[in-house]
Amino acid sequence: MKRKNAPLHTLIFLFILICTCSDTLNAIAQTPAKMAWKFPTGAAIHSSPVSNGNMVYFGSGDQHLYALDKYSGKMNWKFKTNGEVHSSPAIHAQRVIFSSGDGYVYAVDKISGQLIWKFKTNGEKKYDTWDYYLSSPIVDDQLVYIGSGDSTIYALDVTSGKKQWAYKTGGSVHADPVVKDKTVLIGSYDGFFYALDSKSGSLKWKFKTVGDQSFPKGEIQKAAIVQDSTVFFGSRDYNSYALDLKTGTGKWNRKEIGSWIIASPLFHQGNIYFGTSDTHRFYAMKANSGTIKWTLPLNMRVYGTAIMMGNELVFGCFNGKVYFVDPETGKVNATFQTEESKSRYASIYDATDHFRKDISLYGDDYIAVEKKILALGAILSTPLTDGRMLYFGDSNGFFYALEK
Repeated sequence: MKRKNAPLHTLIFLFILICTCSDTLNAIAQTPAKMAWKFPTGAAIHSSPVSNGNMVYFGSGDQHLYALDKYSGKMNWKFKTNGEVHSSPAIHAQRVIFSSGDGYVYAVDKISGQLIWKFKTNGEKKYDTWDYYLSSPIVDDQLVYIGSGDSTIYALDVTSGKKQWAYKTGGSVHADPVVKDKTVLIGSYDGFFYALDSKSGSLKWKFKTVGDQSFPKGEIQKAAIVQDSTVFFGSRDYNSYALDLKTGTGKWNRKEIGSWIIASPLFHQGNIYFGTSDTHRFYAMKANSGTIKWTLPLNMRVYGTAIMMGNELVFGCFNGKVYFVDPETGKVNATFQTEESKSRYASIYDATDHFRKDISLYGDDYIAVEKKILALGAILSTPLTDGRMLYFGDSNGFFYALEK
C-alpha cells in the first residue's frame, strides 16, 4: 500500500514539537546552578574550602575558621584567632591546620574545634591592596609546610607544631607550597621560585622570574602546580612559566602583556586552564608548549583556581559570578551570580557589560573603586565540589552551597 503524505498541519505540529524538545534539551544542558544554602560570616572570604566527611571548613576575614555541615549549612563550630583567616585549611588525621593574619599557624581538632597547637612566626604583613591571600599549609610525611609574610618558609611537626626547619627568602611568602619527590616548591614576593629539600630545608634550586619594566621583581603570589616533570605558575611580571621539576630550568614561558597572572592553573587532559588579572581573560593552553587552545573574554579578574565539576570547568570571578564552561571549546554553559552582584552591577558596568565611564580601576580613587568591586560579592575563593554540590565564599562574607 502506498504511504500517504502527512497533512500540512501535522508537519507544522511536528516541527514545533521538535523545536520545543530541542529548546528543552538545551535548557537542561545549561540549567544554572541553584543555591542550596547560604551562610553569613562577618567579613570577606578569600579562603578556599576543604571538606572531610559531612563537614566543610574555611576561613573568613572576621578572624574565624568555620566548620559547617555541608548539606544543611548549619555551623558545627568556629575558632577565633586575632587576625584575618585568608589561609585555606589543610586536614590531616584529626587536625585542621591553617594560618592567620595574627602571625600564628594553628592546628585545631576537626570535630570539636579545640586548639591542639599553635606556632608563632615572626609576624604577618600585607604586601599591597591586591595581596588577598595568606599561605595555605600542606602536610606531607608528618610535616606541615607553609609560607609567611615574614619572608620565611616553615616546616613544622604535624603532631606538636614544633619547627623542624625554616628557609628565609627575600620577600613575603603568601603562595601555597607544593610537595613533589621530596621537594618543597614555592614562590615568593621576591620574584624567586624555590625548590627545597623537604627534610632539611636546603636549597635544591631557585628560579628568578623575568620581571617587567612595571613590575621588575616579578612577584609570585599564588601556588604552583606540578604535573609529571613540569612545574607551572604565574607571576606579576605578566608571565606564565613552565619549569623542569628536577633542575628549575625553563621549558617555556608566555607573556600576557598588561596583566598579572595570579591564579594557579588547573591541569586537565593535557591542557592548563587559568584566568588573568587585568586583561580579564580565561585561557586554555597546551601544557607542553604554552600554545593557546582557546580564550574566553571576561569583564573582571580571576584570582581563584578553576576546578572540574563533572565535564565542566568551574571558576569564580571578581564580578560576582561563577562560570560553568566547556573545557574543549570555552563556551559558557551557565553562570551563577550573587544577589549583591545583581543589585550592584550597574554601579560598575554599563548596559553593554563594560565598565562605566566614571570607573577607573587604577586611577586616583582606586581604593574606593576596589571596594565597589568587592561589594559585588567578588569570588576569590577556589570552588570545591563533592560531585553534586559546589562550595565557595565571596568578598561580602557569604559562603555558598550550590546544586547543579
